[in-house]
Amino acid sequence: MDIILLGPPGAGKGTQAERLVTNRGMVQLSTGDMLRAAVREGSPIGLQAKVVMDAGELVSDAIVCALIGENLDRIENRGAIFDGFPRTLAQAEALDLLLAERGRKLSYVIELEVNEEALVDRITGRFSCASCGAPYHDRFKLPKVDDTCDVCGGHDFKRRDDDNELTVRTRLAEYRAKTQPILPFYRERGILHGVDGMGSVGEVAAAIDAILDS
Repeated sequence: MDIILLGPPGAGKGTQAERLVTNRGMVQLSTGDMLRAAVREGSPIGLQAKVVMDAGELVSDAIVCALIGENLDRIENRGAIFDGFPRTLAQAEALDLLLAERGRKLSYVIELEVNEEALVDRITGRFSCASCGAPYHDRFKLPKVDDTCDVCGGHDFKRRDDDNELTVRTRLAEYRAKTQPILPFYRERGILHGVDGMGSVGEVAAAIDAILDS
């Protein structure tokens, strides 16, 4: 079973993908992770990607597709979860070809639907313990004792530089502009399903399981 998880940054795709890997033995194919691994390993595709990335340019669809093809060949009969790809209609069509060449096809495309204002609030309020990484939130999960981590007792906390409102709204706008146009492509094939991404992790997981087990 090969599936795509869609949704804007912060919608929880990574969390749900990890659960599917653990519970169903699937393999998460994240373009960012695959690129970093290929560069680190110094593979031919990784070397091509490194030149482009070092120049501050976007890696071409051809390089990304070659990387996905390589990874599909490695996982053999295990199901794939595509995370971060496809982002455009051209990439969606390219993915169909990559799968067909290997006797595979997409079973489901699942979009985590979000309330954008609530998502901005969710992301911009995040912070974590600088020592152990325990997660917190300005409104939903503050440390029980001010300035003291509940887990390790540390007193230093940090926020991701890109967890600011301007960056989050820019990424949401980019998602709407580039990725949402591929939804009709999958809707026409009857494999697109929407899930309320604003629920708890367990609620979202249950909704995804219901789709995959249907």
